[in-house]
Amino acid sequence: MTKVISINTSDTPTLGEIAPEKLISGASTVTLRHAFSNSTGQFHVGHWSSAPCEISVNYTEDELCVIVEGSVTLTGADGTQTTHMKGDAFVIPSGFSGVWKSNENVTKIYATFE
Repeated sequence: MTKVISINTSDTPTLGEIAPEKLISGASTVTLRHAFSNSTGQFHVGHWSSAPCEISVNYTEDELCVIVEGSVTLTGADGTQTTHMKGDAFVIPSGFSGVWKSNENVTKIYATFE
């Protein structure tokens, strides 16, 4: 692929469900607007949205997140907490384990590398 891909005009949204064993509390439905995957299948970009919820996470990929709506709190397995709001950009490294809490309706732009 040799053209520039706009992630603002990504595919039609897909509704998904948070796996019951990962959902701690709140809404279980998420919306995904996948925009791009590279030819190796290791790099992915798009939008992810959820209503307020808490999710147990174990990252096997590195993820760049840019919050475009709402706020999230990440709590690591060691108890360390960080909160990120609209406009914040951060990286969740492979190996991070803990809790993702969408404090309100959240939309993030994601870029993952497995």
